[in-house]
Amino acid sequence: MTNGDRETVEEAQGTTQDHTVEHSSPDEDGPGAGKSAPLDAHAHPVDSVAETTSDDGASRTASQASLPPITLAKLPSPVRSPPPRNDSLASGTASPNGRARPSEDRHITGVIHVANSATSRPASPASHRRSLTISKGRTVSAVLVSSALETIAASREAKRSQPLKDSVQRALEMVKSGEGGDRPREIFEPLRLACETRNEKLMIASLDCISKLISYSFFVDPTSSRLSQALPSPPPSPGPGARASTSSGPQVDAHDVPLVDLVVNTITSCHTESTPESVSLQIVKALLALILSSTILVHQSSLLKAVRTVYNVFLLSVDPINQTVAQGGLTQMVNHVFARCKLDGPSLSRRESSATLFSAKDSSRPHSVAADSPASVSVPLSPATAVDTQASTEIAGARPTAVSNNSSQVSLPVNTPSVVSVELHTEGPSEAQPESSQASHRPRARSDAMMEDEASHLIEMSTDELFIKDAFLVFRALCKLTMKPLNQDSERDLKSHAMRSKLLSLHLVLIILNNHMPLLVSSSAIIYSTSSHDSTTFAQAITQYLCLCLSRNAVSPVPQVFDISVEIFWRVLSGMRTKLKKEIEVLLKEIFIPILEMKTSTLKQKAVILNMLHRLCQDPQALVEIYLNYDCDGDVADNIYEHFINILSKLGTAPITHTPAKIHDPSSPGLPPTSKGHSGSVPPVLSTNAMSISGTSDTAGLGHTESQLRRQSLECLVAVLRSLVAWGTTNSGNVHTGSLDVGSEQTVKSTPEDLRASTVTPDPSLEKLTTASSTADSIRMPTPDQWNDDPTKFESAKQKKTTLLEGIKKFNFKAKRVCGIAFFLETGFIPSSAPQDVARFLLETDGLSKAVIGEYLGEADAVNVSTMHAFVDLMDFKELPFVDALRTFLQAFRLPGEAQKIDRFMLKFAERYTAGNPQTFANADTAYVLAYSTIMLNTDAHNPQVKNRMTKSDFLKNNRGINDGQDLPEDLLSSIFDEIVSNEIRMKDEVEATPIPAAPTPGLANAIANVGRDLQKEAYMMQSNSMANKTEALFRTLMRSQRKGVKSTEQFFSASHFVHVRPMFEVAWIPFLAGLSGPLQGTDDLEIVELCLDGFKSAIRIVCFFDLELERNAFVTTLAKFTFLNNLGEMKTKNMEAIKALLDVAVTEGNNLKGSWREVLTCVSQLEHMQLLSSGVDIPDTKKGRGRKVPTEELANESRSTHITVAADMVFSLSHYLSGTAIVDFVRALCDVSWEEIQSSGMSQHPRLFSLQKLVEISYYNMNRIRLEWSNLWDILGEHFNQVCCHNNPHVGFFALDALRQLAMRFLEKEELPHFKFQKDFLRPFSYTMVHNSNPEVRDMVLQCLQQMIQARVANMRSGWRTMFGVFTAAAKVPTERIVNSAFEIVTRLNKEHFPSIVRHGSFADLTVCITDFCKVTKYQKISLLAIAMLRGVIPVMLELPECGLSPAAVEKASPTDDPMIKYWFPVLFGFYDVIMNGEDLEVRRLALDSLFSTLKTYGSTFPVEFWDTVCQELLFPIFAVLKSSQDVSRFSTQEGMSVWLSSTMIQALRNLIDLYTFFFETLERFLDGLLDLLCICICQESDTLARIGTSCLQQLLENNVKKLSPVRWERIATTFVKLFKTTTPHQLFDENLRVEIDDSSADLHEAPEGNGQAIVPAPLSPNGEAPKPGTNISANGRQRIFKQIIVKCVLQLLLIETTNELLRNDDVYQTIPPEHLLRFMGVLDHSYQFARLFNEDKDLRTGLWKVGFMKHLPNLLKQESSSAATLVHILLRMYYDPRPEHQAARPQVADRLLPLGRVIIQDFTRLRMDTQAKNIAAWTPVVAETFQGFVKFDEKAFTRYLPVVYPLATELLSRDMVPEIRQSLHQYFTRVGYVQGIMDRP
Repeated sequence: MTNGDRETVEEAQGTTQDHTVEHSSPDEDGPGAGKSAPLDAHAHPVDSVAETTSDDGASRTASQASLPPITLAKLPSPVRSPPPRNDSLASGTASPNGRARPSEDRHITGVIHVANSATSRPASPASHRRSLTISKGRTVSAVLVSSALETIAASREAKRSQPLKDSVQRALEMVKSGEGGDRPREIFEPLRLACETRNEKLMIASLDCISKLISYSFFVDPTSSRLSQALPSPPPSPGPGARASTSSGPQVDAHDVPLVDLVVNTITSCHTESTPESVSLQIVKALLALILSSTILVHQSSLLKAVRTVYNVFLLSVDPINQTVAQGGLTQMVNHVFARCKLDGPSLSRRESSATLFSAKDSSRPHSVAADSPASVSVPLSPATAVDTQASTEIAGARPTAVSNNSSQVSLPVNTPSVVSVELHTEGPSEAQPESSQASHRPRARSDAMMEDEASHLIEMSTDELFIKDAFLVFRALCKLTMKPLNQDSERDLKSHAMRSKLLSLHLVLIILNNHMPLLVSSSAIIYSTSSHDSTTFAQAITQYLCLCLSRNAVSPVPQVFDISVEIFWRVLSGMRTKLKKEIEVLLKEIFIPILEMKTSTLKQKAVILNMLHRLCQDPQALVEIYLNYDCDGDVADNIYEHFINILSKLGTAPITHTPAKIHDPSSPGLPPTSKGHSGSVPPVLSTNAMSISGTSDTAGLGHTESQLRRQSLECLVAVLRSLVAWGTTNSGNVHTGSLDVGSEQTVKSTPEDLRASTVTPDPSLEKLTTASSTADSIRMPTPDQWNDDPTKFESAKQKKTTLLEGIKKFNFKAKRVCGIAFFLETGFIPSSAPQDVARFLLETDGLSKAVIGEYLGEADAVNVSTMHAFVDLMDFKELPFVDALRTFLQAFRLPGEAQKIDRFMLKFAERYTAGNPQTFANADTAYVLAYSTIMLNTDAHNPQVKNRMTKSDFLKNNRGINDGQDLPEDLLSSIFDEIVSNEIRMKDEVEATPIPAAPTPGLANAIANVGRDLQKEAYMMQSNSMANKTEALFRTLMRSQRKGVKSTEQFFSASHFVHVRPMFEVAWIPFLAGLSGPLQGTDDLEIVELCLDGFKSAIRIVCFFDLELERNAFVTTLAKFTFLNNLGEMKTKNMEAIKALLDVAVTEGNNLKGSWREVLTCVSQLEHMQLLSSGVDIPDTKKGRGRKVPTEELANESRSTHITVAADMVFSLSHYLSGTAIVDFVRALCDVSWEEIQSSGMSQHPRLFSLQKLVEISYYNMNRIRLEWSNLWDILGEHFNQVCCHNNPHVGFFALDALRQLAMRFLEKEELPHFKFQKDFLRPFSYTMVHNSNPEVRDMVLQCLQQMIQARVANMRSGWRTMFGVFTAAAKVPTERIVNSAFEIVTRLNKEHFPSIVRHGSFADLTVCITDFCKVTKYQKISLLAIAMLRGVIPVMLELPECGLSPAAVEKASPTDDPMIKYWFPVLFGFYDVIMNGEDLEVRRLALDSLFSTLKTYGSTFPVEFWDTVCQELLFPIFAVLKSSQDVSRFSTQEGMSVWLSSTMIQALRNLIDLYTFFFETLERFLDGLLDLLCICICQESDTLARIGTSCLQQLLENNVKKLSPVRWERIATTFVKLFKTTTPHQLFDENLRVEIDDSSADLHEAPEGNGQAIVPAPLSPNGEAPKPGTNISANGRQRIFKQIIVKCVLQLLLIETTNELLRNDDVYQTIPPEHLLRFMGVLDHSYQFARLFNEDKDLRTGLWKVGFMKHLPNLLKQESSSAATLVHILLRMYYDPRPEHQAARPQVADRLLPLGRVIIQDFTRLRMDTQAKNIAAWTPVVAETFQGFVKFDEKAFTRYLPVVYPLATELLSRDMVPEIRQSLHQYFTRVGYVQGIMDRP
């Protein structure tokens, strides 16, 4: 096509250069590329959907561009349109289930028929044949066509126009001959020409015929595939006579245009501004039938032309019916364009797409073109979004519009600036140029060579791919229509074309997003560029247009525009969040969140956003994914989820600043919507509100009052909590499968808590959530093809982000910036303290204050300077213009105010810029000076305080000669000046923070000036424009980075795990609590109260489920406080609702309340207290001085309502469904509350026992728990009963005991297996009460309770016997005789009647202990004696009882661990022992002692030796333990008692023990060593009484068993005597320390023999090794104590000598003892003799002791000396003369001892003086006599041998006076001497 042809086509379309705005693009053909956008000035005076053009602007069909040649016989399977019922025009919108909504206008039924006829005929194979031929009986009657042709032929226009006449005639002939079916062009030609006549009648007839033919697929052109290869698209107005008024160039032959395009062009050409309404209706019908046809496919330019025409019909028509039809038709056309797009994978229903973007099955399908995630797309965005159509520039910006004189036309201002200043996909320098300058440099047309070159790059597309591209073109065109700016007039006039165009386009965009989300987000929807082989996904292709659509309209002050924009954003957020993660962040952060926080935004705007948020809050998955992808993403500066919750909490608790006029408060969006209304007085068809869209909510009733806004915020908070509950707690066990359905919410729990929840008020939260999100097919489904959900990873990321934000906060606080850097270093965000690392962090981290960065880098410290240099070195200024480089530099930080700091920055900037651009300036000084000068210019030009601003000449003058003495080029300086003046260097933060106009100051002048001004709106407009500009700049940067192939790090994470709810709640629980408690406290509106309480219940459910202790305590405590049960006088209805909520929480969340049960049960207790008060019951009040307030009658009645009563009861009655751990927490809390109640009652006769009663009840309910759980439960309950039963108030004790008895009765019904102790533990409080409660009445009741239990449950008693006997044991110690008697009677009866049962169940020992304690009763001897008799009587019964197993055979077979002797005999014997040791009554002790030993004698013969060992070690020997250890003395209360016990009981016991040993000597012989040790201990006592008894018993033992003692035993006995003599030898007599005066302090004391230094009576003598060391001063008391012990030892020594003497003089003993052991006896006697002799001879020693007070007279050991000597002489002589061989063998040893002993004795005797030592002489006389008698009996040999020694001694005695005894002995001696010496003859 030549340039002339191109111009002709453009002229035919009414396109002129003046009416076209162009955008250049690197991709000229494809989705997103921009070219000229023609607009027919006559037909389309207002905004319209544009046509599709190719690169050169000429017409080209879709078939040429993409479809391969096809024939009629091989047409592809047609794309079927939806069923007829889906394509009806009623309201124009398909509902979610595919059905059309009912029409609101009754006048469009005819159109519905047309639409249905277009699609109702099935597309059978025969339908591709022409159906016009009459001969073949086709369904289309020839009359249908011929009548239309005849009407045309009969018209005047046909007569005037020869071509029309000829074509009509030819067509009629073909119809009549039946040939028209295969020649559709000839049939269509007269219809086309008739339309061009502009005759209304002909146009109606032609269009009606065309639409009917379209319905029967008549226009499937067999030549279209051939023609499509040659002609451009779109087609011009073909044929002769085609609008000559607008065509000045040559026409294209209609036969060269595809028939479909020709038909579209013909139909669309019929519409102009002046087109009659009837024709417009036919146009819509025809176009709708054509677009919806399943066999005639319309693509690209023709499709857009059709859409544009219907669009313009809606805008230009004044007939409401036409508007409704056009609007509905347009909706159906758009829906059809998208519905016919097929995806490779399984088709997705709208239901599937609303919650999840596409199915998991589809997401796993491999695709080779592009990935789902923006992060994985490798193709650049620009070719993928290259614009294919003329629509790109027509829609992109405003342009002058040709205006005719028709008053119906709407004129847009010529100078309206374009909102889209730069196409986002445009690259290169053109991006920075203003649009006007770009347009001025664009070529008007392209050369043919360029067009041909591009044609060579065309790629073939399948029909489905072409459908997808069509859908993209339509969507993009609509988006661009939404971007059209509105002037002030249009904003105010909803009827204006501009406003209606914007609203309609926004509605259509919303419809597409609502109905066709699966296509938009599918990875299979690929769009190919027709000028290259690049491709992109549908989502990526539409991203920039959709985002710009939102950014420009979401800040609109027009409520209708704003509402729809928010709806569109909701669709984007809910359905495209995986594709548009970063874009959604920008929109939320820059537009929607600021609007919520802005003071200048209207209540309506905030309400609409809150309405959108409410839906977000109802979508659990979307909510969780927002948290994961934004709050847990360190690259996202804001925590969006947390920010939202804080905003909602703040809005919900914000004070109402003013009270508006009383109006009807619209229903809340959280409630079922009311019928829709229409804003203002605009008719529905004009306002486009008639377009009902599925899933949208009515916002007409929102935003009227601040209170309504607060309610909305509250509803959002509650919805968030409900969603968190649904996500986090509903079937959490199935989270890994992602198969949780909304329907499953009705069965949240599979535990018995279902019963708990089902019997209370239904929890509306989940139901509301289910209803609100009914379009979502699941709650928790992982978003396909996204990253795995790892909770630990997100937790770590969130923690890292929290730490980062904390560091940023520290850094931004100027005083802490150094601290902030240190914090970043510590936490690892800055790898090291190297300047490069610090600088990189400061440059790349978002959120850091630019001002603080400037201050930090500007410091003069070396570290700061080096960091600043590194910071600047990270910037790349290479090949950047100077001003751009300076802007980039100053965007990274804010210049500080100090000149020195600025100077350092500028020096470094100049150095860095010069290094990157060495050819720009002569040196760095030039850049330095110029930078300074530029900054000064920027300040001068834009500071409002500067009055005289710098001119360009001044700027040039200031910078002369700075380039190394030369001037810089004037053009450079001028361009710098112009750019700075026109575009201030500002921080991005400054651009964002548009100043809010100050509030008008008071005054008449200001009031007059502000009349008619909406100051709030003006302020909002200033801020919103800034927001929009910043948002678009961010989008531009984002698109540029994607176009350059920068790998995106924006990974969208899908949520599937329930654990995320925990951190989500933890970060927001404080605003949750504030947002719920504020409204609850400040309002009495029961609906709001219900909302708040619902939120509380949801929050508590979350904190309980995740066991958040702090949060749980906070929410439960707060809810409990709102009950006002502690302040009844101020209680209101809402407080009763809080009570109900708390009770519901207790019933439903009991398993996880843990410590919070305390608050719940306290409220239940207070509720009962309130009920009693309101009933008039007198309740004791321990809080004195406070007036008691009674609730109102209404509240009192409410407190007794069924709901509260049942719920309060269920808290306890359903406790058996609580888990094993939960019931423990519950019982512990109830015990605490019960104790508080009891304490508050004091000593009242009617104490508060509500909780105690409930404890009894729950004990009943839970008694069937497994024993492990019950044991844990009773540990707490039993302790509480211990506490309560011992309360000072007896009424409390009586009630508790009776309750305990009832429980015990119930508990004892259950059988207990052997070896368990549940009964024992259960009955323990009775024992505790008996011991610790001193009230006799209470104790008596304990016994009565036990007696009843015995009577009723004795058969089931097992381990409970033990506790019972424990109670009776305790009763035995009670000082009340009645109690003791009662207990003893019970025990007596038990022993008599139930002894076998007691034995059988292992309580025999407890019985004996109990009886023993009665034996020890102090006051009542009768009971004690009876008890001993009972204990003795147990023995025969025990022996006869088979269960005891005490038969000899059974004892032998018994295992060591189950010895019946230990189980039965030992307890009885130990009972006697216990009485012996601890009984206070002497008679009782005596009787017990006799019983013990008589029992042993009686039954001991049956005892095994091992048991005797036990008896001796555990019972017999311990009786005398007091002798061994002084610690055992402590059991005696008084010294007198101890003395009595020692002198009576113990002595008798010792004698009985010796008697027992004698009785069972053969058995007990093995224990002789132990007995001897015991006797030693007894003898070696400081008490001579004990010592004498001990020696007596020792003597008795030996004498009674002398015949039974073996030599080995005698050796042990001899050793014992040696030990005794050694222990009792008083070596301390020779201790010189004892003879030193107390006052003297001699330092030269010799070591004395070892002695004892302490004495405790009774106690064993200390060994002789504890004497004080030499030089140690001894006190007087200490010395007296030593003297006393010396005396005791002397006495004991003498006692031992006497005992030894008596033993050895016993013939039986003497005859039994072996001689060697006799000699050992002689050795110790000799030692004793020598010791005494030595002491007696040392007169000085004796005198010294006497002087120091040892004795009152001179001490001596005469008795010891003489006694030991006498015994020695006697035994030695007897041994000497013993004829037994062993004694004869020992005679030499005897003789060696005897002769020296005798000589010494006689010598000492001869020295005694008769006058002074008569006592000594008397003591020694028998000894001397016996000595001489012994000598006389020597045999001849021995006598002769010893004669020289003895004889002199005997003669010496003759000189003394002698008693007859000695005289007789001397006589015998001398007689023997005479015989031996022969002096005398033997008789």
